Amino acid sequence: MSLQTKIQQLRKEKKVTQSELADAVNVSRQTIISLENGKYNASLILAHKLAQYFGVGIEDIFIFDKEDENL
Repeated sequence: MSLQTKIQQLRKEKKVTQSELADAVNVSRQTIISLENGKYNASLILAHKLAQYFGVGIEDIFIFDKEDENL
């Protein structure tokens, strides 16, 4: 299961390209594309870097569906 994210929305609001965001958080552009498309789950470290970059909480970027949790 992949998480839905608000990365693309936040990136467009900040007017940065996928490449610029990738450089800022030290990942490839392909990683950003995969995150935006819900095909990749970010590590906690990457999630934290993204939250810091956008100045928001991790929970403001990643959409958690309580029904899909496997606790």
